[in-house]
Amino acid sequence: MIQTARLSLRELTPDDAPFMLELLNSPDWLTYIGDRKVHDLVDARKYLEERNIPSYEINGFGFYAVVRSEDQTIIGTCGLAQRDFLDHPDIGFAFLPQYFGRGYALEAAEGVMKFAKEDLGLTRIMAFTLPSNAPSIRLLEKIGLRNIGTINIPDDPEELLLFENS
Repeated sequence: MIQTARLSLRELTPDDAPFMLELLNSPDWLTYIGDRKVHDLVDARKYLEERNIPSYEINGFGFYAVVRSEDQTIIGTCGLAQRDFLDHPDIGFAFLPQYFGRGYALEAAEGVMKFAKEDLGLTRIMAFTLPSNAPSIRLLEKIGLRNIGTINIPDDPEELLLFENS
């Protein structure tokens, strides 16, 4: 578990399906990440079991539920992925809209970066985002990543900005 001043980050479980259903269908997820065709709790549980949970065992890391310490509410996800098309793990984050603008994403991302360096021994972290996603770009820069060019991910024609820590 990753602990910050106001948050704890823990592994996602199948019981997080109601939260994931809401997150995967939130306006910003659909705009900036894309429709994952998760439309009910069965789909959400399957998404967790097939796409998120296996990463903890395979890679030793993954995306984590971001839980607000004050009330144990899951407010978003933040973590690392190991993708076939990148040389190093990449950081990603997504939050429910009612928690935007409170510094939670930055706090969680800083916690993940510290975990990556201190606990996992990772020296290079990457990220990618749409050029139109200004809040994500600002956050990536705040956690020490810089734009190193563009990338097209497999099966997606959209050009994305590629970031890496220096």
